[in-house]
Amino acid sequence: ALCVISAPCLCRVWCCERTMSQRQRDLLELGRLEYLQALVTEFQVTESPEAKEQVLANLANFAYDPKNYEYLRQLQVLDLFLDMLTEDNETLVEFAIGGLCNLCLDKTNKDYILEADGVAPVINCLSSSNEETVMSAVTTLMYLTTPQSRQQTTALPVVECMLRFSLSANRRLSNLARVFLEDYCSPVQVEEARNLSKHTAVGIPLPKD
Repeated sequence: ALCVISAPCLCRVWCCERTMSQRQRDLLELGRLEYLQALVTEFQVTESPEAKEQVLANLANFAYDPKNYEYLRQLQVLDLFLDMLTEDNETLVEFAIGGLCNLCLDKTNKDYILEADGVAPVINCLSSSNEETVMSAVTTLMYLTTPQSRQQTTALPVVECMLRFSLSANRRLSNLARVFLEDYCSPVQVEEARNLSKHTAVGIPLPKD
């Protein structure tokens, strides 16, 4: 089985790059694509749910480093993350949305996700019972908001959801939801969602603490 690297080890590896010679850095770059390819292959061939979770967690960690963006696009990891958002395995969903959250800071990745109709599955993650999944989904929607995508990322059901999250006892979630409402939604949108919420008992459930 492929030996994957945990998140703490990744930090140490990347920090050590600063002290490497140029030749050593070049050699590391030559191996980066092959290593990521090995991770993708391992994810595709393994039948172990635990192995899939571990590999997807590593891919999500690698998505944090801009040096890997081009390689991850080349290996279609963005599509892999998007596909995993509809899985029944909540752990896979958590790592997939976390990976997308890391990747969509980059404009090319953001455009790709938007063109792949990635907003809808991200919105669906708001109904997860997993706090980390919900936090990553809210943050991803922020990053994906552009003048062109705003109508979708701040659709009425999303704004209603953020209003409910803003009242949560979970401070992390309520604070993030308030930032979303204040920075990404217009006062008119918020008022419309607030008025609609008064007349319906239907809403996205809050994640578990």
